[in-house]
Amino acid sequence: MSAGRGRASYLLRRLLQAVPVLLTIVVLNFFMLHLAPGDAADVLAGEAGSASPEYMAQLRARFGLDRPLGTQLVLYVTNVLTLNLGFSFRHSMPVLDLILARLGPTLLLMGVALVLSVSAGIGLGLLATVRVHSWRDTLISVLALVSYATPLFWIGLMLIVVFSLRLGWFPTSGMETVAAFYGGWRRVLDIAHHLVLPALTLSLFYMALYTRLMRAAILEQAGMDYVATARAKGLSERRIVLAHVLRNAILPVVTMAGVQVGSLLGGSIVVESVFAWPGLGLLAFQSLFARDLNLLMGIFLLSTCLVIAVNLAVDFTYTLLDPRIHLG
Repeated sequence: MSAGRGRASYLLRRLLQAVPVLLTIVVLNFFMLHLAPGDAADVLAGEAGSASPEYMAQLRARFGLDRPLGTQLVLYVTNVLTLNLGFSFRHSMPVLDLILARLGPTLLLMGVALVLSVSAGIGLGLLATVRVHSWRDTLISVLALVSYATPLFWIGLMLIVVFSLRLGWFPTSGMETVAAFYGGWRRVLDIAHHLVLPALTLSLFYMALYTRLMRAAILEQAGMDYVATARAKGLSERRIVLAHVLRNAILPVVTMAGVQVGSLLGGSIVVESVFAWPGLGLLAFQSLFARDLNLLMGIFLLSTCLVIAVNLAVDFTYTLLDPRIHLG
């Protein structure tokens, strides 16, 4: 079987395996969210100050909340299979349209944070192993440990205090300058300016994790027999590290990056709330308090699809990093 057909067969098999996973998560999300007390009718009645039992019954009938739970589940799964994620009573628009409108900012934030954390983690991990137990190795290890142990919201607030309020280098919140109406490259630069602090906040925790992982992987690979063989052949240390050790040491980092996409999306909820970044994280945070269950289930479903797609991409990345790995 050729490499192309093998990859196509592997991709098709993984997509088929993802179908029951998605359905299972849809059902679990439905029951977990409906276990919580209260519903959209309670929220609307609370905001109105008071409501009669007849009005509450009308609201529940309007949102389909008066039906048995099993009927609601069957109806929801049927709608999901046709890409109908329901209607958001809070925003008065279809859930799918709402999610697609907020998906771009979240993907931008997550993508920049992922690239920044992985590239910096690999670089710092490699730099720390150039001279193990030196002052540079100790400094990088301490900084990684501090970044790993510090809560995301505290880092975000401190960055706002120092770089926005004190120095005035970056905006405190938002994705674009209000009422500026920039276009073209000026808009791109404006968004990039707003993106610096949220992306830095979200990436620090994962950068620390990848730095520690990369350091440990390089030290483990440095003790392998193939490294001793390369030295015996007279290869320079730089070539051994860059051409052989680094390629093998990156694989655990790539694996961890794929697994961490789900938690990266969870971290974006905190970061988007701190910086008022108009993405899915902030939307999920607001919909949780509004008891907008259709919107929450839609965001969770999209998050699941995103994690599956990234892990599939990681599997294909393996074949590029290590030609000995074959898919099929």
